[in-house]
Amino acid sequence: MRKVFQAELHQVGDELIQIATLVRAAVEKAATAYENADVELAEDVIAADARIDFLQTELDERAIDILARQGPVASDLRMIVGALRMSTSLERMGDLARHVAQLARMRYPHPVAPPSLVGTFEEMARLDADIAGAVVELLDTRDLSHATRIQQLKGRINELHRSVFDAVGDAAWAESPARTADVVLASRYFERFGDHGVSVSRKVTYLVTGEWDADALEGRVGADDA
Repeated sequence: MRKVFQAELHQVGDELIQIATLVRAAVEKAATAYENADVELAEDVIAADARIDFLQTELDERAIDILARQGPVASDLRMIVGALRMSTSLERMGDLARHVAQLARMRYPHPVAPPSLVGTFEEMARLDADIAGAVVELLDTRDLSHATRIQQLKGRINELHRSVFDAVGDAAWAESPARTADVVLASRYFERFGDHGVSVSRKVTYLVTGEWDADALEGRVGADDA
């Protein structure tokens, strides 16, 4: 019976990695669609998000079933509850990649970002893709150096996010209201994607160490309410 239980836990872990891998592909494609006004690639990202949603629902149902049948305790209970929380963050990351792709589709054939901010958004997208890749590695290996890297990458995203708002608020900003709204939304999507990556990294850190940083509580970092 214990072997069956451990196999079920392992499957939950594999499903988290599968979802995270799809999220990484989604943000990479969404970034390319955003930068190049590639409407076909944007459509691919939007359509593929349904697969992420389905896998999240399937994982959550499996985890709840394990809780009901096995009554896990200690580290096993942390693993199941953590998986439920992480799947939510990963699904939200997929949604945010879809939002970026939807912006690209909406403004096609024109690019979303003005020339002055193209470099900023290219860097934000690259950092988000790096975070998604680090999340996959972290879930697969439980090597906490990946969690540290995610935190570092997010720090740079925060700087870029602030620079976008500084640019929009500058007296020299002359873009249309529609483009201004698009720029602000895109920056927010890229920034929130990183937040959810940090949220996953903190939960994995808790699973590995058994210790929870009070500053990482969801109400404090705000990653699970957007």
